Amino acid sequence: MDRLDELAIFVAIIDAGSLAGAARRLRRSRPAITRALAGLEERIGARLIARTTRQLTPTEAGLELAVAARRMLADYEESLGGVAAAPVRGLLRVTAPLAFGRRHVTPLVAEFLDLHPELQVELVLADRNLDLIEEDLHVALRIGTLPNSRLVVRKVGEVRCVLVAAPAYLQRRPAPKRLADIAGHDVIANVGAGGDLIWRFGGGGQSSRIAITPRLIINEVEAVLIAARAGRGLARLLSYQAADDLAAGVLVRLLPEFEPSPSPVQLVVPSGQRLAPKVRAFIDFAASRLLHTSVIRPEPGR
Repeated sequence: MDRLDELAIFVAIIDAGSLAGAARRLRRSRPAITRALAGLEERIGARLIARTTRQLTPTEAGLELAVAARRMLADYEESLGGVAAAPVRGLLRVTAPLAFGRRHVTPLVAEFLDLHPELQVELVLADRNLDLIEEDLHVALRIGTLPNSRLVVRKVGEVRCVLVAAPAYLQRRPAPKRLADIAGHDVIANVGAGGDLIWRFGGGGQSSRIAITPRLIINEVEAVLIAARAGRGLARLLSYQAADDLAAGVLVRLLPEFEPSPSPVQLVVPSGQRLAPKVRAFIDFAASRLLHTSVIRPEPGR
């Protein structure tokens, strides 16, 4: 077995916390993972992973090797960058949130396909975080803080949660000046993608939670936008979702001083794997395009 591949398997075992998890992550059989670990331990002459019926725990020797292995794998990946690019071909599976994927990922995927005629892309749009290993996905675009630290992350921007309303609505009902004023307004609630009836705000280094009593509850972003444009009340959206309407004056941004901290926009891949040329090329291309996308660029002075 290739020695770098052996180290990548070892790192994946530590990151996944189990042989089965490493096998899923690397798309290998569990016996192959077990043999690789046993071979590495035999060659080194030390136990690297302490095994119990409940968990795997790296030994002191294992922890030392993991640090060195990560450094070697990173050096290897960096060295590849100085070599002529390998062919970009085969199937690339990418996932992104629905609205962001429609507006910003689909166009750059189409452009990427034009650059690589031997490549096929499957774009999976979903407003839930799909498991990259279980779903056999190569790259994901995620919005928000990631609970899974076993992902390799590349930040490409950030978005804010904005409070908006249509000018026609604000002609009938004065714009809120304080958070407490929201209670006197009609509210459109977006309960899609895990949304609830609590609105969280920031401002002044403090956080606030406001329970809302919506007149209209919707589970899909585009429908929330339609209702907000029609003057049905206050709505809360991610800044990229409302960007076009705000720029056109169709919607008005309210109480920006109380917006919570921005959420990162990130490209992620599973850790413990050597990136295929198609994955590396797509990440570099997508990052270069998204970093210049105004709707996710950090706002000056915020």
